Amino acid sequence: MRALIQRVRHASVSVNKLCIGEINQGLLVFLAIQKGDDHSQVEKLLDKVLAYRVFADEQGKMNLSLKDIQGGLLTVSQFTLAADTAKGLRPGFSLAATPEDGKRLYDYWLCQAEKKHHHTAAGEFGADMQVSLLNDGPVTFLLEC
Repeated sequence: MRALIQRVRHASVSVNKLCIGEINQGLLVFLAIQKGDDHSQVEKLLDKVLAYRVFADEQGKMNLSLKDIQGGLLTVSQFTLAADTAKGLRPGFSLAATPEDGKRLYDYWLCQAEKKHHHTAAGEFGADMQVSLLNDGPVTFLLEC
């Protein structure tokens, strides 16, 4: 399981020109579910995302988490993060979960996120989405579990 997290001033996701999720200051998470991932990995990675210290404290150091600042969490499924890019000029997707497993675990992520965090929003699994964001920093990290 991989999560590309970006610290944002604001972010939104649209499907068919309709905004279906948006946040102000917080984290935009592009989530990739891989073969063999399960509920325990979802919970471990989600807890890490919520506690990862990427926001500045009074001294300007990255010592505050999303929970500390009570920011928004916008999750967008992105199976392309599971791509194998080691060989050739075309990505392979043999590492990605099946669409059925991916959706099941993505939905579980969203359910757990809503239980653990006050402000969550999400994209639509498998949809053609347009994501808008103002990256803050920029600050971007790839977390794996």
